[in-house]
Amino acid sequence: MQKLKILTIPATERDKPMSYNNILCECVEGVANVTVNRPDKLNALNTETLGELETCFADLGKDPEVRVVVLTGAGEKAFVAGADIGEMANMTGNEAERFSARGQALMDRIENLGKPVIAAVNGFALGGGCELAMACTFRYASDKARMGLPETGLGLIPGFGGTQRLSRLVGRGRAMEMVLLGNMIDAVDAMAIGLVNKVYPAEEFTDSVGIVAKALAAKSTLTLRVALKSVGEGLEMNQASGCRLEAALFGICGSSDDAREGCSAFMEKRKPEFKDS
Repeated sequence: MQKLKILTIPATERDKPMSYNNILCECVEGVANVTVNRPDKLNALNTETLGELETCFADLGKDPEVRVVVLTGAGEKAFVAGADIGEMANMTGNEAERFSARGQALMDRIENLGKPVIAAVNGFALGGGCELAMACTFRYASDKARMGLPETGLGLIPGFGGTQRLSRLVGRGRAMEMVLLGNMIDAVDAMAIGLVNKVYPAEEFTDSVGIVAKALAAKSTLTLRVALKSVGEGLEMNQASGCRLEAALFGICGSSDDAREGCSAFMEKRKPEFKDS
């Protein structure tokens, strides 16, 4: 069994390995596994946890050994059950706005990491947890998962980008229904509306997500980064502008060593050996 590597910040920035109170971060064979580790609180996102995730993802984005990230929650009950309500209960309006902005900054960091991020939704993904999953590239769910945005029942609205990302994923009507009613849906319904990509039986979940992560880790990181940019930025453009962006990015890929290696490997009926350049 290959030894797990604990990710570290470059020595110029920190003298010792990263240590966290609320998350775990390990990397093996190009796959970084990030786990929100507050099972006694159903992995709720408090200010400290948001900060740790921000630091962790900033370093994952810079680490050339990390090719793909899998994000999940500790324990069997929850992915992330939401933001920490106890912490939010006595916030002023200004404090709540800053808390929202901090959560949104983390979601933007994950969405624009330049590397695929898989949300492995193993249980409850509610409120901020659902928003965290929506910021990821893919969402795979255990058949025990439950998802929703229940904030209106608390006199709030989703504040970590949920009102914006949900409609882009599932459409205006279904997004309005989920946001306004605040109802929780099961994994099968989440897949039916396009909120998750696939549902796996709980007993097969970790292994199934791992297979996808390994498949991504075997690809050229240059190609994945460019594909993420083309899809992500193209969605904010009209189709003609998006196609022009695609052509320009296709040119970047087409001139790369990895494209030459990939085409050669295909013709020679062998696995490509990408150099990420």
